[in-house]
Amino acid sequence: MNRTRIARPLALFSYFGLLAWMMAWATWLHPSRHFPVALDLVVTVLPLTLTLFGMLHARVRSHLWTAYLSMLYVLHGSVEAWASPETRLLSLVELGLALLLFLSCAYYARWRVLDGNGPLETRDNGE
Repeated sequence: MNRTRIARPLALFSYFGLLAWMMAWATWLHPSRHFPVALDLVVTVLPLTLTLFGMLHARVRSHLWTAYLSMLYVLHGSVEAWASPETRLLSLVELGLALLLFLSCAYYARWRVLDGNGPLETRDNGE
């Protein structure tokens, strides 16, 4: 069985799950009392949308950038879980989705390159 057929659906599931979770958190589950909802959405959702096109088109570099970007959500989720008891459950869900996103994107990119289907192989330039 092709390993990327497992990692890619997991990456897309966790990507869209984290995107929906952050939108729901900022607008419905626990809106901020200190910042406008629009600012909260721009700060938490907009970074995820930067790699949307590449994620949908199965580009290796977009998956790698999404994995790097998910570390910000891991950091946010762990700090919120530690510092804010009233949003601990919300933070743990964010943390779980962000970790799943990191692992699935990283393994998808790795397995795709190892299988020879990715753009990161060395190119023969005639030297």
